[in-house]
Amino acid sequence: MRVIFKTSYDNDINLFKDKIHFLQYVFLLVFALALPFIVNDYYLGEVALVLIWAIAGMGLMVLVGHSGQVSLGHAAFMAIGAYSVVILQSRFGLPFIVSLPLAGLLSSFLGILIAVPTAKLHGIYLAILTLAVSILVEDIIVLADPLTGGVNGIFAPDIEIFSINFNRYGNIDSLYWLILFITVVFIIGYKNILRSPLGRAFSAVRDSEVSALAMGINIARTRTLAFAISCFITGIAGALFGHFVTVFNYETFNVVLSINLLLMIVIGGLGSIHGAFFGAMVIGFLPIIISFCRDHFLDDIGINLMNFPGIETGIFSLILILFILFEPFGIYGRWLKIRTYFQLFPLYRKDMFKRQKSYLKTERVR
Repeated sequence: MRVIFKTSYDNDINLFKDKIHFLQYVFLLVFALALPFIVNDYYLGEVALVLIWAIAGMGLMVLVGHSGQVSLGHAAFMAIGAYSVVILQSRFGLPFIVSLPLAGLLSSFLGILIAVPTAKLHGIYLAILTLAVSILVEDIIVLADPLTGGVNGIFAPDIEIFSINFNRYGNIDSLYWLILFITVVFIIGYKNILRSPLGRAFSAVRDSEVSALAMGINIARTRTLAFAISCFITGIAGALFGHFVTVFNYETFNVVLSINLLLMIVIGGLGSIHGAFFGAMVIGFLPIIISFCRDHFLDDIGINLMNFPGIETGIFSLILILFILFEPFGIYGRWLKIRTYFQLFPLYRKDMFKRQKSYLKTERVR
């Protein structure tokens, strides 16, 4: 059993818990850097896509997992980021390193426009509003045909940074390292936000608005900042996704994508940066696993999954139902239970992770 003895309150806000925790992150980074030399271009592209989903998951996790605001319209913010980064480069001639943060800021601005007048909406009402925004953005993309390409879509140019070309098909290694670099930057920023007063305010508002108000937290401002940060990160993910798929239109960022993003962080584990990555792995690798099973196992016994359209969505929904029923804390929650079991053995008790209702309607500010 390994026990960490805390001698200062600083231990609770350190970037890493201890040296072992730090070495784990170093090992993951080294493995990610070495990945282009281990796998072929196809699987490297899939890993790059998983990193993009992880960035989008971190953005949604800030809003849902840490501030307690449910959104079913984050595909709209990905669309704003994707279209903005392409338009700023092709129409205004701005370089990628300038267009990328501007695309995130435009998505963040839209999030603020939504958050300010809806500061007191909760639960299903906020979810319906964000869903309506997602549908509205789809219609605006179609109507703004001269700028967005309408139903035909828009073509994303190659990324050029200091005369270095980043292309999915011509230079996937460089594109992967670029996406990995941006992912690491957001991981560091995400962890610093969580250990800052703002991150603790997010958690306080999520758990009890009455208690947060009693501690002097401005609830409306905190919820608005959560929306702004969340939409900025999601907009950056959308910009990277647009360059990754190269050609996209309004159907690329539909309501199904918003639902998948929400399901992704629920399956991965709400309230943790690890949950965003676990959920992204499920989103990214599930189609590959289904394809592998179809080609190597099911075809041999005469079962053809091609006759069942939407099988991936059905399997994903089944996984979600199973997690809600048997593991509501997600994949990361299951890992925490396994790790705690070995750390506290033989003192581990099953009721340590008993599910509790952590938010009451009476704790919300009207």
